[in-house]
Amino acid sequence: MDNTFKWIAGFAVASAFANYIAVYSVYKNTHWISKFKNYLLCFAAGVLISTPLLIAFPEAFEKDKNAGVFGLFGFLFMFFIDKMINHFTNRKEVAFGITGAIAIGFHSFVDGIIYTITFSASIMIGILSATGLVAHEFAEGVITYTFLIAGGFNNKKAFIYAFLIAGLTTPIGAFVVYPLVSKLSGEIIPLLLGFVGGILIYFSASHLIPEANENNEHHSFIALLSGVVFVALLVMVGGG
Repeated sequence: MDNTFKWIAGFAVASAFANYIAVYSVYKNTHWISKFKNYLLCFAAGVLISTPLLIAFPEAFEKDKNAGVFGLFGFLFMFFIDKMINHFTNRKEVAFGITGAIAIGFHSFVDGIIYTITFSASIMIGILSATGLVAHEFAEGVITYTFLIAGGFNNKKAFIYAFLIAGLTTPIGAFVVYPLVSKLSGEIIPLLLGFVGGILIYFSASHLIPEANENNEHHSFIALLSGVVFVALLVMVGGG
């Protein structure tokens, strides 16, 4: 087995495991979710608005100036998906949960692609990038579970769907793209980063921040700022 693939597989599985531990932890402590749900949504708002602005867009623009156009496509894509979900479900809370899950699913799939690209470029670059990605998988699992609970899903379904959406999509992205890495490395990745950045910004701006304002609990702004700081620290650890 190729040594690079071993590193990719190891970190992809580690990210899925970190996500599983996070989802399982909150699933077994549902009272914790009920008590802190709004703070978690505010934290998620900080994370998901900062990720494209501090990580995805700068990296994408550096490699391809057309990434901004794909960011706009991602924003509009999520806008129309959101409208379709609202139309067919006719329930605001269900649309919230599904839209959030889709946004995280895209993001996690691209995380897996990034594992493959970075390890193919250099084992050291891959380790540095993947360490940050694995670290944020834990928060991502909690956030996805929270979205689904807020969307009206029961605890068991939220647990299963959160792991499938946020946990398994990362190794799937890594393994599916590995055979194509030579074609993807220089051209498509910046555009994918831009596209996903647009998706995350739409969901943050249209759902999470309004939700945070509507449930303006004491110190909720600190939770939002904590999400921003969390992403900033990942940027610092990963070397910017």
